Amino acid sequence: MPRSVNSVASRKRRKKILKQAKGYFGARSKVYTVAKNAVEKGLTYAYRDRKQKKRNFRSLWITRINAGVREHGMSYSQFMHKLSQSGIELNRKVLADLAMNDAAAFKAIVDAVK
Repeated sequence: MPRSVNSVASRKRRKKILKQAKGYFGARSKVYTVAKNAVEKGLTYAYRDRKQKKRNFRSLWITRINAGVREHGMSYSQFMHKLSQSGIELNRKVLADLAMNDAAAFKAIVDAVK
């Protein structure tokens, strides 16, 4: 009796990996075993960086708020402390956007906090 091999499923599996590796350099997009390693590594980075992106944006917002607040003679930590004391509940994303794009509104918030 001849050997039975499920070549349909195994070809589909390989094609799936090679499709994911499209655009990679050299053998990483052509050779299955190399592509498989590259795709696995890429997916690991993607998972890790979805978490890291949140951290990066938070640090960007803090930098922008700090720059905006220092123009009004205050530090970031003082501003955030007084902001929470005064009961103004604006998150860092909104504050950073105001500091960048709407200086008058941001100045009003800083004055309200002082």
